[in-house]
Amino acid sequence: MTTRKLAFGALFIALAILLPMMFHAVGLGKVFLPMHIPVLLAGFFCGPVVGMLVGMVSPLLSAFLTGMPPLMPPVAQMMVFELALYGLLTGLLYEKLHLGGYVSLIGAMIGGRVAYGILGYLVLPLFGFEKVPLWAPLVGAIGQSLPGVIIQLVGVPLVLSLCRRDWRVLFPEKRSLTAGGHHHG
Repeated sequence: MTTRKLAFGALFIALAILLPMMFHAVGLGKVFLPMHIPVLLAGFFCGPVVGMLVGMVSPLLSAFLTGMPPLMPPVAQMMVFELALYGLLTGLLYEKLHLGGYVSLIGAMIGGRVAYGILGYLVLPLFGFEKVPLWAPLVGAIGQSLPGVIIQLVGVPLVLSLCRRDWRVLFPEKRSLTAGGHHHG
């Protein structure tokens, strides 16, 4: 873990706090999942460890600084696990397993959503919410946030593509980023 990766991780945490504030200001936060985008990008740019840390820290820091996501019901706490998996899986699939950008992105999105669904099933009844089928939080999370999922599937690869030529400037230890969306090195 380099100082550069930690510095970029801090930048992604800041973005994960600022983007939701902007989206919530116009009533679109929950629909567009703005906190997820910087966490996914952190996994791609900073690797699995920093990506996971960005995912763990962002929802709690945002909850304490802005009140979003709420601590009660325990949305922020559930998002810690969801977003930590986003950052971890994106980094693992992309950097360690050398899978393409889309495969890494989709794998991380599925893994994070499954974790969120399982946590919703297990945790929310402890806070007085009616117990729902295991699949309900997962389907609900995807259904109500479909625009955000689409933005992630389009926006994250777009950012990766736009940064491709500057990859060596940002991270000299990475030799190249191929058109297929993964790097060698």
